Amino acid sequence: MTKDQSARRASVLLAEDEPELAEEIEAELLRRGYQVEVSEAREAALQAARAGRGSILILDRMLHGEDGLTIVEVLRKEGIRIPVLVISALSSIDQRIQGLKAGGDDYLVKPFAMEELAARVEALLRRLDDVRTTMLRVGSLEMDLVDRTVRRNGREIDLLPREFKLLEYFVRHPNQIVTRAMLLEDVWNYTFLPQTNVVDVHISNLRRKLDGRGEPPLIANVRGVGFTLHADA
Repeated sequence: MTKDQSARRASVLLAEDEPELAEEIEAELLRRGYQVEVSEAREAALQAARAGRGSILILDRMLHGEDGLTIVEVLRKEGIRIPVLVISALSSIDQRIQGLKAGGDDYLVKPFAMEELAARVEALLRRLDDVRTTMLRVGSLEMDLVDRTVRRNGREIDLLPREFKLLEYFVRHPNQIVTRAMLLEDVWNYTFLPQTNVVDVHISNLRRKLDGRGEPPLIANVRGVGFTLHADA
């Protein structure tokens, strides 16, 4: 499927209570061939997502004074995996991490260029297609989810089950900051966050296996925050 075909088939739910910004976003997406449904209120956006009327949700962090992240939390608890792009004037790293931990797939800080928003939407829709396949590819890395094999630049890498699950999490969140708390919750399924270095130990072992001679590091530390996987490594 070409990008143009994908755009024609995709529908976007837009939850935004600033009329001028909503109109600008809607016009840009319509120009690119998307169908767009605009909601100004939290409950209307939630019901539209629950009903499956969109391929992706663009969500303003604040809707009439209410935190829009509660929409994401409800959807994820109900098992609804619609990709969510959070847009917000709240720009600190902590706020962005909060948006991702709530279940958002990407976070775009206001003000932004419409071209960037459209690029983020296209990237999330491509990632959604990847989730539906048995192969994940990021840069020089390839994961086969059926055969449970990993290759980088054609070199096969032998991973333990937990290392495979950890790497899959990073590959599904390329170029995003991933915290230790996120990994403990989503990879280790901890309902509480103990004081442990288990994440660092596994990432250290994973790096030794992933990074061959002459290859740039795939997973990097983000000092004081967590880690990120470089999609172009």
